[in-house]
Amino acid sequence: MGKIHGGFMKALGLVMEHGWPPHLPADKRDKNLAYYAIRDKLKERIDLNKETKFIVTGHSLGGALAVLFPAILALHGETKLLERLEGIYTFGQPRVGDGKFKSFMEEQVLDRYGVKYLRFVYCNDLITRLPFDDPVTSLYTHFGTCLYFNSCYKGQILPEEPHKNYFETFGGTRRFLNALFELVRCLYLPLLKGGDYREGLAMILMVRFSALAFPGAADHNPLDYVNATRLGSMEVFQSAESSKKWLKNSATSGREVQDKIKYC
Repeated sequence: MGKIHGGFMKALGLVMEHGWPPHLPADKRDKNLAYYAIRDKLKERIDLNKETKFIVTGHSLGGALAVLFPAILALHGETKLLERLEGIYTFGQPRVGDGKFKSFMEEQVLDRYGVKYLRFVYCNDLITRLPFDDPVTSLYTHFGTCLYFNSCYKGQILPEEPHKNYFETFGGTRRFLNALFELVRCLYLPLLKGGDYREGLAMILMVRFSALAFPGAADHNPLDYVNATRLGSMEVFQSAESSKKWLKNSATSGREVQDKIKYC
């Protein structure tokens, strides 16, 4: 499938002595490895109802595992599960593999089974990139439709996230001003949208204030990804719906997509 980050593979359930056997060896069946446990549970569930479908999602490390899970399903020829896989939604996902892995996913999972893949990126999230992404110096690469949200939670579909070089000219000023705005925003957002958006004192002191000294680090916060899906405009989801890259042959409406992402 290409070169894939070893740490993510181990986290998913790689059996070091055996690689990825279709079935766990007898001496490993009590290990509760993520891939095998989830795959077997899904098989039980979809057998109960022929209409059942599922979505794989995760934030950060979870987003990396969400992409790798269907890749291993394809490796094992789990056609029945892949046909029920409706989509992959990741939030603040780091890179997981090289160009060959990208091609494998696009050909053997996304195109072959019509699986939707949306990669959510919030503002200056450093986990989703390297300091010197412009030009790209990494072995690994992103792929899939990129939904990029700015600090006002306004989203747009981009071929790739902007501001790739952390050390770009005036980049530090831009990130600092953005962190300052996020600090102010956490105070007025509850007044505009209600108490659900109130951030605790620990969040304000440990995340929002610290972001002034380390701009970009706070943008990996799951709370901002939750807010982006709740407050993001319908236009970005409707645009994604019309994109052949990820909703080919799908009748799902933009509102249904947003509701499913909120539920996840």
